[in-house]
Amino acid sequence: MNKYKIDTDKMKPRYIYTYACHETERELCLLELKCLFGQQPVHSSMLSSHLRLEPGISPFIHLRLDIIIEADTLEELCEAASMLQLEEGKTFKVLYLKEGDNEADYDERREIERRIGARIQGQAQMKTPDVILGVIRLGERWLMGICEYSDRSWQERRQKPQNYSTGLPVLVARALVNLAATDLTASKGKSDSLKLLDPCCGMGNVMIEALSMGKDIRGCDINPLAVRGARVNLRHFGYEEDLVKLGDMNMLTGNYDAAILDMPYNLCSVLPADEQKKMLRSLRRLAARTVIVSTEPMATLLSESGWTVMEQCRIYKTGMSREIWICK
Repeated sequence: MNKYKIDTDKMKPRYIYTYACHETERELCLLELKCLFGQQPVHSSMLSSHLRLEPGISPFIHLRLDIIIEADTLEELCEAASMLQLEEGKTFKVLYLKEGDNEADYDERREIERRIGARIQGQAQMKTPDVILGVIRLGERWLMGICEYSDRSWQERRQKPQNYSTGLPVLVARALVNLAATDLTASKGKSDSLKLLDPCCGMGNVMIEALSMGKDIRGCDINPLAVRGARVNLRHFGYEEDLVKLGDMNMLTGNYDAAILDMPYNLCSVLPADEQKKMLRSLRRLAARTVIVSTEPMATLLSESGWTVMEQCRIYKTGMSREIWICK
């Protein structure tokens, strides 16, 4: 009986996701991965799952490795690799990933890549291969699969025509959308059927990321300058500017699956507690689930407003930090 496995219909698909984050965003990264996969990673740079998600869904995920071979030893992996059938005319490259339980140095990784590549039937191409075969070691097991890299086009939206210096970074905005919508997507089946709300949308950072992910989202803001800026940004990235309206969230009507609320603040004054509570209660009328961002402690106000905190994390930025709560 073979000690290694080659992908068959009997084998439950397995995927390895590699991820990375700055230490100031690590809590958010781990919480987002938990929401996406239903589990927190047990490794500092990778997560194993039977769920197949597009790697670009998270700003923290670098690639997805679609496992096709598992083996107990490197030699068994090489033997299994010799039986791979690549699509005719497709070139390949073997890449030993740095993540996982990898103790090999640079020269050792290159030697392992050469050993495996020499056993694969097909034409190797180092610069622009059609297929990248990733190799990773987990404990005593060797795994190989096809690398699917994350779409990083969201990084192009870091620069906008209009923005606040204290506005949410694109990476954070994208993660917040996942915190708000992931569990609901699982229960409703289709992410495009969800209705999201950003009731204090500012320059539209969260809205634009949600729209880029195929979400149905509406926004409003009480500040006409913010609404004007959000419409400029929406138009700049090819979205309808009338998705954002001028108005007080306390006067909004309608029902939404989830909301993302970045509580208004500035560095010179603090929004009174009674006004914050009024906003939080209005939010309960609009959505049964919300992700709330604030620079101030909110636990007591959330409880008094009828919200139950499900998850919580903190992100840091020079001179300030933000608390993030997932509430129902």
